[in-house]
Amino acid sequence: MALGRKPSIFQIVGYQNSGKTTLAAKLIKRFTQEGQRVATIKHHGHGGMPAAGDEQKDTFCHREAGALITGVEGAGMLQIHARKEEWTLNDIIRLYEAFSMDVILIEGYKQAEYEKVVLIRSEEDLSLLRTLKNIICVISWVPLSPEISEVYPTFHIKDEKTYVEWLIERMGKSCG
Repeated sequence: MALGRKPSIFQIVGYQNSGKTTLAAKLIKRFTQEGQRVATIKHHGHGGMPAAGDEQKDTFCHREAGALITGVEGAGMLQIHARKEEWTLNDIIRLYEAFSMDVILIEGYKQAEYEKVVLIRSEEDLSLLRTLKNIICVISWVPLSPEISEVYPTFHIKDEKTYVEWLIERMGKSCG
């Protein structure tokens, strides 16, 4: 990463068990293979502080995929083990920028304003498309209506090769 250049930042959002961590790991592997320095931020969406080892399965997957920095935040506890009264997403991103990352993938923080991929597990999850901003594509476990496909690029969860390539190209342009 060039000195003073900000990293590309993308979100992966969806409800629990929609495939966020799996998608993050696939993207981390690809970016790492292309020589990009990747960091991840995970929001502990279950309320309260993440306990020791809690959420570790997700951040462990991120590290195993090649992320150089991983962190999980909940109730003011940032587990890269730094404590203060409150950690905002912007605080964490500023901290990560000191490590000269090329890409920061954020898992969660649905209402943040960064470009995001939305994972849809069931028809009930479609409400996310009405409430979220900066959606770059939708990856779904269920068939989507043509109206949704007219608004966003859409992919079926089983069409992994297509959406991973599309996302790497889209996100890579920001890293360029």
